[in-house]
Amino acid sequence: MLDKNKQIWFIGIKGTGMASLALLLHDLGYNVAGSDIEKYTFTQVPLEKAGIKVTNFDPENIKDEGQVIVKGNAFKQDHPEVNACIEKDVAWQSYPDTVEEVVQAHTSIGVSGTHGKTSTTSLLAHVLGEVAPTSYLIGDGRGKGVEGSRFFAYEADEYRRHFLAYHPDYQIMTNIDFDHPDYFKDQADYTSAFQTAAEQTKKALFVWGDDPRLQSLKIDIPKYTYGFKDSDDFQATNIEKTTQGSTFNVIANGKDLGRFEIHLFGDHSILNATAVIALAYTENIPMEDIKKGLPTFKGAKRRFSEKDFGDIAVIDDYAHHPTEMRATIQAARQKFPDKELVVVFQPHTYSRTKKYQKDFEEILSDVDKAYVTPIYASARESDGDITSEDLTANIPGSEVIDLDNINDLTKHKNAVVVFMGAGDIPKYEDAYEAKLK
Repeated sequence: MLDKNKQIWFIGIKGTGMASLALLLHDLGYNVAGSDIEKYTFTQVPLEKAGIKVTNFDPENIKDEGQVIVKGNAFKQDHPEVNACIEKDVAWQSYPDTVEEVVQAHTSIGVSGTHGKTSTTSLLAHVLGEVAPTSYLIGDGRGKGVEGSRFFAYEADEYRRHFLAYHPDYQIMTNIDFDHPDYFKDQADYTSAFQTAAEQTKKALFVWGDDPRLQSLKIDIPKYTYGFKDSDDFQATNIEKTTQGSTFNVIANGKDLGRFEIHLFGDHSILNATAVIALAYTENIPMEDIKKGLPTFKGAKRRFSEKDFGDIAVIDDYAHHPTEMRATIQAARQKFPDKELVVVFQPHTYSRTKKYQKDFEEILSDVDKAYVTPIYASARESDGDITSEDLTANIPGSEVIDLDNINDLTKHKNAVVVFMGAGDIPKYEDAYEAKLK
């Protein structure tokens, strides 16, 4: 249990979720510190800025008393600090169990789904924060605590069923497209995790109306759909898209809630905003306040993040699943209708690349020029029986690209160059931007 009279020690404090949680608890007045690898990570910058002590892993960091130990999900019993806990008979709690303590202290809204979690949670936290004190936890390394906050918005990650530690008041579920084939056996196994998460939600569930698997979830609380159809409980309609964003009305069971504006792109952004509007309406937040908050949201980190270099627009995006890739490409075409669309895609894990090979080939065949980097492996999956060359062989005009031939990208003029991937693709983007500069 969290205790303000004890030090909260994070084993693996630089992990994106752990860093977010450390920042949140620090803001809420807890004495936070932790350890991790010596190698620099982007998550340590806000930790250092907040004055949170970060040291290297060392068994001596674990004390016999006066600490609450929060262990990162990746660390097993052979880790030196975890082993020190065992030897000193010091209990630890997991990241999800610690988040659950924060969940229970607020009106909490979890955001789950295969895609859209980070974008929707970021938008939700921003909009709620405009109307009431709001704490949040986002899986891209951002966390903020506000003492006395009414709301807690958090990203609920389904991997290894971590989100089943949570029992929120509300939950937004964006979709249930099969993912993480290295852990979940099949679509049914994957969907079952979301069924349990839905059952653990207390007040209401908000689901995208076009996902049949979300429609099949059986729960005893209200389940509201959001989407573009007349049959949805919250329908986005009268949509106008421009190179500046989108405007639309939302109809709630026949009642027009008004016209809303977002400076975001693609159908998925309209859906995310509609989910946020539905949640706010259910919590009796004035729609005029929501109308003010939506346009000031600038986007989530690594979600269609833009930099401009003369006639070249560089987009950085986390998309690594077919559905996400289609959404990002649609958004790029909306904002840059007159530019050549160049995509640099980094396949993420061999099992996912094998599972969605045909989808990746189809999607990348539909852009003006596609480049594919070497496949990004992971700690849990270091090799496989598929290569990037297997993809480019079936994508007309495509090429494999790495740091040795990154200069090939500079031949494109008046283009939008989209870097897509969940691994270390920023290194390719950085190398290209250095050439542009």
